[in-house]
Amino acid sequence: MFSGMLFIFAPLVVGYLIAVSNQKLLEQINATTARLVFVILALMGLSLASLDNLSENLQTILSYTATFFACLGVCNLAVLPLVDRFLPLETDAKHTNLPLSSMAMESLKLILVVGGGLVIGLMLPFDLSWVDTASEWILFILLFFIGIQLRNSGLTLKQILINKQGMCIATLIIASSMLGGAIAAMILDIDIYRGFAMASGFGWYSLAGILMGDAFGPVYGGASFMLELLRELVALVLIPLVIRTRPCTAIGYAGATAMDFTLPVIQTTGGVRCVPVAIVSGFILSLLVPVLMLFFVSLAG
Repeated sequence: MFSGMLFIFAPLVVGYLIAVSNQKLLEQINATTARLVFVILALMGLSLASLDNLSENLQTILSYTATFFACLGVCNLAVLPLVDRFLPLETDAKHTNLPLSSMAMESLKLILVVGGGLVIGLMLPFDLSWVDTASEWILFILLFFIGIQLRNSGLTLKQILINKQGMCIATLIIASSMLGGAIAAMILDIDIYRGFAMASGFGWYSLAGILMGDAFGPVYGGASFMLELLRELVALVLIPLVIRTRPCTAIGYAGATAMDFTLPVIQTTGGVRCVPVAIVSGFILSLLVPVLMLFFVSLAG
């Protein structure tokens, strides 16, 4: 790992300071970011292959994933209906058939990338000591590009502050996730700051898995990746079912993905009035994923 969490956080800040007006350049940055995510997830699979007692560690990953998924899901869904009650959002929701299976396949591709790295690492007898160093440097570049993406997302501070539903959704997701992370940490008997860090992914599976893996090793990285990916897959099913009656709950459960991956589902099933709320809440959570996760990682034992 790098000498300190601030050194890892620095490229994100530097990237956020860069304003890009050239749309073609932004598209190239987005494409490069996507490719780097695939590369670093494949390296995560290689890291898993280098673990001793692999079967036992895989059981630990599944245990952590299930525990955090249950605790975070219950806590999030317990408070999100408050936004629908006190700050109701009018929708022009409609019945529609969405290609949810094809969207889910996009997420499942990432599992195959991690699995492919794991299989290659197990089958080919070569030295894997370079994997951690390579992952760290790719993470450094990835955070820089993510900072640029966040800066050029098109949202101003004024647009964020005047959207009450989006602000409230993000606030409740953060607070309830911290509670769920603390409960999961107690159940699993792990450091509470590690629990808070695991709870700070908010659905951003690629970055969350990468940051946790860099900080605590492939077991935590794999569990964080599976946790957030599972959240996204469930959100794809949950949003069309509940957005007609509880739009803020549906948007909130999508977490950080509400501004990108699950936004088409939200717009198609909930209507255009849901879009600003989804973008604002998703943007706030996306911005805070690396901030909160790196903060709690620095405090963890």
